[in-house]
Amino acid sequence: MAIDYDVLKNWRIADSTIAYEAKDCMLYAQSLGYGHDALDPAELPFVYEDGIRLVPSLFTVIGAPGAWATDPGTGIDWLRILHGEHRLTIHALPAAQGVMKSATRVTCIVDKGPGRGALVVTGREVTCADTGKALATIAHTSFCRADGGIGRSDEAPPALAAAPARPADHQVLLATLPSAALLYRLNGDRNPIHVDPAMARKAGFDRPILHGLCSYGMACRAVLRASAGNDPARLASFALRFSAPMYPGETLRVDIWNGEGGVHFEAFAHERQVKVLSHGFAGLQFAGVPAPEAA
Repeated sequence: MAIDYDVLKNWRIADSTIAYEAKDCMLYAQSLGYGHDALDPAELPFVYEDGIRLVPSLFTVIGAPGAWATDPGTGIDWLRILHGEHRLTIHALPAAQGVMKSATRVTCIVDKGPGRGALVVTGREVTCADTGKALATIAHTSFCRADGGIGRSDEAPPALAAAPARPADHQVLLATLPSAALLYRLNGDRNPIHVDPAMARKAGFDRPILHGLCSYGMACRAVLRASAGNDPARLASFALRFSAPMYPGETLRVDIWNGEGGVHFEAFAHERQVKVLSHGFAGLQFAGVPAPEAA
């Protein structure tokens, strides 16, 4: 079944109301590698309930709409989907426990043509269930590799900027465990291509790959460490493009450049020297804190 533009553009994705607590926040942080050094005082607050700090990319898992594209009615060949881009705008950080509401809809469909796939963008608004206060806005771009040739198309989202063509100002190395995907999937993404070798091969990979949003969260961890003093309140936005798969057990190397209003970044599977994240930009708030100088 092929994608029908009108059907998919008006696809009903159920709103959700999600109660969460400190242990969910700590599990998410641990799945990004926080706590690997249990004596690191800079990272302990993200995995310890006494004065807990939330990793801002937590919004990518709490209230996520789940595997809605697996419904045959969407017309999407879901096993051939790749995560293309992810853009997060943070309006306010929530408490370490509470209830969030999440509303998601298909906002954009870009037909790249027969044999070239299609981009499907969903927009998600996250609010506090008790007060209605806006917490975050998320744009998730899926590259549907097998679904080009729809015949109708929207205008593509504005392009993300590439990293500067000069040496990085900061570099952060973050190791992952061979079991990293087994831990990360407990946040809610149970796609079998991250666990089952047979399903990974069916999707075109020689072995299970790490969740793209795990590397996304790890890049957020690196930016907080290198450019924000590990203060989550300073992160205003976080956007990037997924360039290639990363495998559990590899080291993520994050290169960071100081820029206007924030930092540019990209990341590599360090052992293979393969770029896995590109066109990254983190908007930072500099109130009361000197901004890094952009070269």
